[in-house]
Amino acid sequence: MTADDFREIALSMDGASERAHMGHPDFRANGRIFASLHATEKSGTVKLPPDEQRELLRIHPKTFTPASGAWGRQGWTSILLDGADRAAVRGAITLAWQDVARQAPGRASRKSGTSAGLRRARRTKRTRT
Repeated sequence: MTADDFREIALSMDGASERAHMGHPDFRANGRIFASLHATEKSGTVKLPPDEQRELLRIHPKTFTPASGAWGRQGWTSILLDGADRAAVRGAITLAWQDVARQAPGRASRKSGTSAGLRRARRTKRTRT
């Protein structure tokens, strides 16, 4: 599997778009990142529910590994693209997309007439009272 294959699958998800984050491409839906390609484009990452992550690690241990530290414990899962099974990667990307699609919209997709600074100020004021 290539980085272009990964990108094609990610962008085939309903409402998905490609942006950049910390110098590498990421894929978002509902204002949230569900997948990314590493800068070298030899591996990617998906955000999975932890139980789904455990299952993929068990079935495809040479393709999927948890991201290091707390990121991995939260479900972020690295995918070694070289030699990866396309169907397994498509399944992982689909699970990641489904998870963000059912969450409340992220900051980038919220429709609001106020700026982010005003929202932060309001939250701060509420927590102080």
